[in-house]
Amino acid sequence: MSSARTPNRLAAETSLYLKQHANNPVDWYPWGPEALARAKELDRPIFLSIGYSACHWCHVMEHESFEDEATAAVMNSHFVCIKVDREERPDLDTIYMNALHMLTREGGGWPLSVFLAPDLKPFFAGTYYPPDDRYAAHGRPSFKQLLAGIHNAWLTQRDRVHEIGSSIVADLQRMGGLEASDATVSPELLFGALNALRRSYDPRYGGFGSQPKFPHALELKLLLRLSARFNDPVALDMVKHTLAMMARGGMYDQVGGGFARYSVDAKWLVPHFEKMLYDNSLLTSAYVEAFQKTRDPFFEQIVRETLDYTQREMTASTGAFFSTQDADSEGEEGKFYVWSMDGLRAVLGADDAEFACKVWGVTRQGNFEGHNILFRTLSDEDEAKSHGLSLADFQAKLKSVKEKLYEARSKRVWPGRDEKILTAWNGLMIAAFAQAGAALGEPSYLRSAARAADFILDNMRTPDGRLYRTAGVGQPPKLTGYLEDYAFLADALVALYESTFSVKYLRAAIELAEVMLKHFADKDGPGFFFTADDHEQLIARTKDLHDGSTPSGNAMAVTVLLRLAALTGRRDLAEPAERALRGYRETMAEHPAASGQMLVALDFFLGPVQQIAIVGPPQDAETGRALAAIYGRFIPHRVIAFHDPADGSPPAQLAPLFEGKEAANGTVTVFVCENFACRAPLLGAEAVAQWR
Repeated sequence: MSSARTPNRLAAETSLYLKQHANNPVDWYPWGPEALARAKELDRPIFLSIGYSACHWCHVMEHESFEDEATAAVMNSHFVCIKVDREERPDLDTIYMNALHMLTREGGGWPLSVFLAPDLKPFFAGTYYPPDDRYAAHGRPSFKQLLAGIHNAWLTQRDRVHEIGSSIVADLQRMGGLEASDATVSPELLFGALNALRRSYDPRYGGFGSQPKFPHALELKLLLRLSARFNDPVALDMVKHTLAMMARGGMYDQVGGGFARYSVDAKWLVPHFEKMLYDNSLLTSAYVEAFQKTRDPFFEQIVRETLDYTQREMTASTGAFFSTQDADSEGEEGKFYVWSMDGLRAVLGADDAEFACKVWGVTRQGNFEGHNILFRTLSDEDEAKSHGLSLADFQAKLKSVKEKLYEARSKRVWPGRDEKILTAWNGLMIAAFAQAGAALGEPSYLRSAARAADFILDNMRTPDGRLYRTAGVGQPPKLTGYLEDYAFLADALVALYESTFSVKYLRAAIELAEVMLKHFADKDGPGFFFTADDHEQLIARTKDLHDGSTPSGNAMAVTVLLRLAALTGRRDLAEPAERALRGYRETMAEHPAASGQMLVALDFFLGPVQQIAIVGPPQDAETGRALAAIYGRFIPHRVIAFHDPADGSPPAQLAPLFEGKEAANGTVTVFVCENFACRAPLLGAEAVAQWR
């Protein structure tokens, strides 16, 4: 790559992914009016390339094709070339990834490579293409061959190109149509999901399916609820086994904490090394709930290590959270994370290195391209026995070894970090910190949640309460928010209210829910659109039917509306959520493995939901013990509110919940209501601890 080359238009962008392509010889445009007008003016097809900064194969295709002068010359001569960061523009990514599925009937991935007519209708799509014909036998031409073929089709088969594009757009527009339904939603849907997850479960290594193996945090959270609802110990064992195997595996950073995106093999050994904020958010929540259910200290340890990693490596000075860490460093995938026996000995000395090699299975030949990914096969208890140590001594020694290795590893060339702030992903991590802070009694986690929430509320909202999608460090926010931005953040704010009882977060959650209902709800059918009613006009206004790497915006919208309705008693919040559940009934029945969050929302809806109203002096030790007893327990169908009698009347939003409820004898009093009836109040922490 020539340093003397004049940077292209992407140099002015704030996205790290776009900036990574600023010195390509390709005449890249960001998505926007200039590029779209240019395609119409020149009557050329658009080459739309969508990826993200931590994507390994995106980097490969850039190096092989987009940095190649000859390839770039063809692209510049025959196409208008547009680069999109999928994390900034999930609306475009969703539309054109769906188009790829329709055009190829195959799974997708990134880089996403789509050819569009100037009217934005897609007529050809794929993912990675090599610079030569190495994969021609597999039906994947070289990128140069593809460019030549598309150019020829545009010149000689224009009618066919338009016919394909129009057909795909019609199919995309139909995807947004969910039929309104009066059919009831019942526990049978949840039981069907349980059976489907059992069928795909891997009893040997945990998780679902074979390889590559993704963590499926939402399905694990669902299984915890199904285990409780159906009194099914096997479902709980599936969760415990999967969480333990993932946390011992190479997908988990054994030295620094935090999870990579997925494992390329079935036994969680070799990760795709990039670390995503959303995975670590969702997995933290799953481990918190598993700890609440089982009290297994190993699950608490993983929660703490993952959140400590997030505080240390993924938190901006403003308190908001960064998006990703790259898989590559020094041009090699995973180089930052792997070890050799000699490397361990140089850092730890002979005795501790022998200990580390035994714990993590380090060998001279290695388990990954001649190197070692640290990987555990035994639990702490079994490792302690094998080393002839007490459990406490083993854990103390392992902690000391990890700290030494982390310090040494920190001197290596770090993977790249995408420092953009995404509202939706921040919402997921705010919720994780809030949930863990309450469950573990860890104030620093609650402070992290509050700082990030305050940043988003203060900096990522317009004066009229609309959300922005993204901001760079020191850069102003930009792009209008999507459904997931509103739903994820509102849900996080409810979690933060329930963990801190700061009413400003509840008020903000309600405000966001009202904006969501006004601008995203389908006025003619169930559910919510991905984009607002005043969003940029695209070829289709879609609804997300399934979870992807993150929960679907629809499912999270239903979740937070049900939670807010239970807290406030507002039917205008509950009714659209219930309509959406009925509308998604068929999707949940037919695709339960892709409907984890909607099924979690359904489980909450079917309840019975426990409305826990706590009245008492907030600083009193007895109040603290009562709260710890509630927070420490796995209660999936509950909302919690708190009122200090010294404040006078409860906030207006919570007045229905606290009506007629007062502290007895000046001590903390807990009221548990369900199915429109309240039990006898629980007086004092001991009564709360005994409550079942």
